[in-house]
Amino acid sequence: MIRVLFVCLGNICRSPMAEAVMRDLVEKNHLRDKIEVDSAATSSWHIGEPPHRGTQDKLREYGISTTGMEGRQLQKTDFESFTYIIGMDESNIHNIRTILSDPHSPKIFHFLDLTQYRKDVPDPYYTDDFQETYDLVQEGCQALLEKIKQEQL
Repeated sequence: MIRVLFVCLGNICRSPMAEAVMRDLVEKNHLRDKIEVDSAATSSWHIGEPPHRGTQDKLREYGISTTGMEGRQLQKTDFESFTYIIGMDESNIHNIRTILSDPHSPKIFHFLDLTQYRKDVPDPYYTDDFQETYDLVQEGCQALLEKIKQEQL
């Protein structure tokens, strides 16, 4: 089983949006039996909380569910459990590498490095632009799915 973990600061905006979009793509590509998707936070601020209302509203516009999703914090055991650990911005990448004690692992990478943008995914918690975040997440998830197909399937 290929396991993908998206990580952001609070696990209520960007990483759950990426989790939901990727799950939707996995389902539409009939890969549910091959790819599992989750998300986590580098902080402990929103453990147990559902995705941010703005994230839920934006995903609902596109018919993508967040049912059952709740915030959790990144754990050291995630390093062994996941095939890909993807940070939404440079600060997340730094924190992931610190928490997981593996500063050079190729399984940890910046989400938009797979796209033409090669920048951070802006945090809509602060920008309030859930559409921009959705657009970048959609493109990044499409690119990640192609990467997985080439490398793993």
